[in-house]
Amino acid sequence: MSEVTSNLKSRNESRKKMIRRIALTGVMTALSEVLMLLEIALPLMPGFLKYDFSDIPALFAGFACGPAAGVIVEFLKNLLHMPFTNTQYIGEVANFLSGSIFVLTTTMIYLRMKNKKGAVLSLAFGTVALVVATSFVNYFFTIPLYEKVMGFPLSAIIEMCDVANTLVKIDSKLDVILMTFVPFNIFKGITISLVAFLCYIPLRRFFGEKPGKAEGTEVSSEE
Repeated sequence: MSEVTSNLKSRNESRKKMIRRIALTGVMTALSEVLMLLEIALPLMPGFLKYDFSDIPALFAGFACGPAAGVIVEFLKNLLHMPFTNTQYIGEVANFLSGSIFVLTTTMIYLRMKNKKGAVLSLAFGTVALVVATSFVNYFFTIPLYEKVMGFPLSAIIEMCDVANTLVKIDSKLDVILMTFVPFNIFKGITISLVAFLCYIPLRRFFGEKPGKAEGTEVSSEE
């Protein structure tokens, strides 16, 4: 009888965890889409590059429920954003690819080191992965598709980047990557990481993480 009771409790706990993960993923997706709609332009950046904080809820979902949950949030937010796009879905696909790499890298490291040091290290590596990934995605995927699908010539993209950035001369596709996309994503990665770190650590209990356990790991990792 005790074994049956134990199995029932275990199933109930598993069911509760699954329901909590689904609910949390849904809430983070909704929040992520709202933040994606609140995009803003940055100084020295061309008009087609917009900044937003929509990766933060995906990071929270990944921290609390695992990397897959973070990727799901990235996918669903871009799916929900498609009716509002003017890039023929190219921007959404690129955003999903870069955001997923950022979230996957960060959360996979954090889940192995669930403490403050682990959070800082994971976000640092996530930012590096974001910058590297977006450089390749934009060079080999986004810019060529803008040319072929939308008929947006490379010369126009170069000119827009050159006009926006008054500090350097941009006259090639490689310059666009190095002088526009790399600085943009470094800034994006650092600011999102800073906000995510400052917000998530105090809210660990809300997301179902046990601070006591994480803090214990932190102490042992420092010794």
